Formats: sequence, C-alpha cells, structure tokens
Amino acid sequence: MSTLFTHFFTKINQISPLEHDFTEVLSTIAVMPKMLYFYGKLPQNVSKIDPNNAPKSGPKSAQNSLFDVPKRPKTVAIVGSRHNTRYGEEVTYKLAYELGKRGVIVVSGLAFGIDSIGHRGCLDAGGTTIAVLGTRIDDIYPKPHLPLAKQIIEQNGAIISEYAPLSFPDATMAPGEYIDKITGRRQIHQQSSFLYRNRLISGLSDIVVVVEAAAKSGSLNTATHALEQGKEVFAVPGNITSPYSQGCNKLIQQGATPYTEPNDVLKLLFPEEFVKKHKNAKKQGLIGDNDVETVILTALSEGIRGGEDIMRLTKLPPEVFNQGVTMLEIKGRIHPLGMNNWGLV
Repeated sequence: MSTLFTHFFTKINQISPLEHDFTEVLSTIAVMPKMLYFYGKLPQNVSKIDPNNAPKSGPKSAQNSLFDVPKRPKTVAIVGSRHNTRYGEEVTYKLAYELGKRGVIVVSGLAFGIDSIGHRGCLDAGGTTIAVLGTRIDDIYPKPHLPLAKQIIEQNGAIISEYAPLSFPDATMAPGEYIDKITGRRQIHQQSSFLYRNRLISGLSDIVVVVEAAAKSGSLNTATHALEQGKEVFAVPGNITSPYSQGCNKLIQQGATPYTEPNDVLKLLFPEEFVKKHKNAKKQGLIGDNDVETVILTALSEGIRGGEDIMRLTKLPPEVFNQGVTMLEIKGRIHPLGMNNWGLV
C-alpha cells in the first residue's frame, strides 16, 4: 500500500451489526454477518423537529422524546456494470449527485464502472457514501481506487467488509472463507465472496437502483437479494441492442420499477415533501393573472364545468366571463369540453 494512504487505513474498527444503528438492519437479512470491519465512520441516526408540530413550551427533553426521535438516514444502493456506457455514467452521476445533495447515503461496491461513478457523484455533492468490499478489509480492491477510498473516508464515509484481515487470527469465519489445508490459513473464494457481499449492499439500503447490467451480472444478484429483503428495486431502461442493458430490461419485465429521473427515487424517500409540493403547485395553479381568471379557475377546481353555472356562482357578466375563459384558453390554463363546458388543463 502506498505510504500516501497508509494513515487512512491503519485503524480497523470491528463491530457486530447489532452494535450500531446503521448496520442493525443487517440482522434481518439471510446469513447475517457475524462481524463487520470498517475504516472511517458509520452514519449516525438523524433527528429533525418539525417546527409546525413541536410544542412551544415544556422541557426540552420532553420535546426531544416526543417530536425529535432520531431515525436512520435514508440510504440508496447504486450498482451496475463495470463496463459502463456514457449513458450509464450520466444517469449514475446525476442520481448519486442529487441523492448526496439531499443527505441520502449512497452505498456501492467501489468497483470500476457504475459503482465508482456512484461514489464520486455523491462525494462531489458533499454527501456521504459507503463502500462494501468483497475482499478483506485491509485489501482494498481495486487498487486504483485507493484515492477514491481515501476521499470516502475524508468525507465521513466508510469502507466496510465482513472479511477480517489475516492479522486477526481469532476472527470469526465469514461466508466464502475456508481454511487452506496446506497453509492452515484462512482463504477467500473470490468469486463467491463478491456475491455474498451483494447481500450487504442491498441489506444496508432502503432502495436499490440498477443502472446497467449484462444478462449475467453481479448487479442482478444484488437486485435478487433486495427483492428477497423486501426492498424497492429500480432498473434503468436501456437500448434493447445494448448488452449492458439486457439485465436491466429483464428486471423491468419481471416487475422492477423503471427509473427515469432522480425524483423517482426521492419521491419514495421523502413522500411528505412531494405531497406538499403537489398541493402548493395545485394551489398556485388556481391563481390567474386577474380576479376574473382566478374565480373561474377556482370554480373549475371545485368540479363546476358549465359556463352558465360558473356565471351564476361567480356573478360574472356574460361578456366578462367569455373574455376570461378566452384568455385562459389562450394561456393554456383551461380547455373546452364542448357545449359551453370547460376543464382545467
């Protein structure tokens, strides 16, 4: 290991998944890891007091206990091909950046391709990202991503593995490990260890997004674990002639949610915000450029369609009403339904 990065990877933390709020969710997955080893920091639970609901008086401790219950940070896994296309890069970076900007933890596997792009997009947004290895914690792989691993730790993220370093002789055996009959030392089946690693990536996450995946891809294995764990799976649709989209298109055929933009994921993570935005947008949609337009729009929003009914309700003279609906139609705010009936666009 380069001496430039040595000081970032000298302290190996060791915990049971049950010992930390962020990793406790792994207790519900198949083959729960017995121990986890990591560099850096694991995300802490976050708390937010809603100023509209918080009490105006009373002991602060009471406020915290009732209105400020810490919750696990929202977490999304982004996985995909090691041989990504330009399309996959753009989709991945934009999603990871938007998630990082919103404080969502991005989890991936530090691999070439989509994984590393996801980590970088989150970091560029000032966010926190977690890399889960399929190798021993002191054998960061791939080696060219040591600088990326360093940046992840610098920005309060973590590098995690369930595979202890060989310098921990009493460490519990992890899935994919075996004792070499000749040397008597622990060894790892490399092919199986990365597949076992995938259950941790999905297990730590609320949502899994598969960006690009070939017909036979480790990313599909991650998606399978996610479905078994009851997680929402998104897949990015791709060109049907592209080998790197065959896996994603197949996932969509099998029921995965098509991913089209970051809001697809953010709506699931923060539903209350999108409901509020929708209500505000709907309210704003009822405001016209003058009082006449506003009363017409309001009447239509209440289910009144007929021009005669609107004039009777609003007491608008026919010439004023006709001018109002004409302008609203020109502006694209309403459309005619026939027989002097109107509807909102």
